[in-house]
Amino acid sequence: MDTAINSGDTAWVLVSAGLVFIMTPALALFYGGMVRSKNVLTTIMQSMFIMGMISVEFVLIGYTMAFGPDVDGLIGDLSKFGLAGVGYNILEGATIPELAFIAFQCMFAALTPALITGAFAERMRFGGFAILMLLWAILIYNPMAHWVWGGGFLAQLGALDFAGGLVIHILSGVSGLTICILLGKRRGYGKTALVPHNIPMTVLGAAFLWLGWFGFNAGSALGANELAANAFVVTQIAAAAGVLGWVLPEWIRSGKPTILGAVSGAIAGLVAITPAAGYVTILPSLAIGLIGGGICYSAVAILKERLGYDDSLDAFGIHGIGGIWGALATGLWATTAINPDGANGLFYGESDLLVAQIISIGVAVALAVVGSTVLYKIVNAFTKMRVDEAEEITGLDVAEHGERGYNAELFSGAPNFISGKELATSGVFDLNHHSA
Repeated sequence: MDTAINSGDTAWVLVSAGLVFIMTPALALFYGGMVRSKNVLTTIMQSMFIMGMISVEFVLIGYTMAFGPDVDGLIGDLSKFGLAGVGYNILEGATIPELAFIAFQCMFAALTPALITGAFAERMRFGGFAILMLLWAILIYNPMAHWVWGGGFLAQLGALDFAGGLVIHILSGVSGLTICILLGKRRGYGKTALVPHNIPMTVLGAAFLWLGWFGFNAGSALGANELAANAFVVTQIAAAAGVLGWVLPEWIRSGKPTILGAVSGAIAGLVAITPAAGYVTILPSLAIGLIGGGICYSAVAILKERLGYDDSLDAFGIHGIGGIWGALATGLWATTAINPDGANGLFYGESDLLVAQIISIGVAVALAVVGSTVLYKIVNAFTKMRVDEAEEITGLDVAEHGERGYNAELFSGAPNFISGKELATSGVFDLNHHSA
């Protein structure tokens, strides 16, 4: 391995960090369009506040916990607290400055808790939210990142996660499901139409998420090289296949293909390919995205309705389920022909990787469920997490932040403005999930 800094590799990682940064405000728009208009600002605020809070946390303690020298396979030591001693060091085993890697990983750390917010949208107090997300990042995300990416025990076991299926998507999706169950359902859930207020906003957010995902996955190669090119192409293919995997069963089941379904399928395909992007070839990526879109649609349209939990914006249905499928798919289709530093999956004659992936999925799920439950109960004991009924009726924009996303006068008397009640009776939206 060349030990000199390569300017091309450094430039690509820094550009990728910028692309991953875009994903958090893009997520704010994606989620913001799916809530009711009275909660649009608080939904956006959650993602934007997390970007600020977790960036500070990551620089102070997150980086050293996740990527500091390993302590018994469990956590990084505190030798790099506040980025002490980093300077202009070259990242070990790479051709980029360690600071470039820190910038890249900081964006991952900020995005991950923001994904969780989709599960409990429209009903959590901001103060409790901020404390819970900070503790979650320190005590759940940082250890898991070390276990998989920082030389911890799952890495030693042989688990592969190229860009975050285990660390980001399973962890955030399952944590979101856990928290939304503990918090309880939104007022009127299953009885009143809780419809998206601005689908074009959601589509715009999804478009920027798709763009950012190229940095998310291809940037994880940590260089401008063949592996980055492979990750870039399979990311596009899986996202495109995810659109088909979601929209086709939706069309068959409901008789109407929806744009909300199309962008949801794209995100599902992107989630599914994330852990595998640096290990699989072209055709398997198509299968991963297609199947990912289908199973995430089933989780959102069927599983959630039957089990009755209120995962508001389907953080679990897309990120949790999609992440689990992607981690398993890595164990099936990974090949050292793409990445010699990886391993061969089941379809290439070896089963060890699949076993490691299954164990790692179990660890991620257990950490998310147990850790989120404990942290929620601790925070809730000191500050009430759930907003009052009157505040929920008023909307969190006004009740929590004293702001309104829209001037109501803009819509008064407008002939093309459709009320939530009219939407609810039009047959366009299902009451229990965000895609008809």
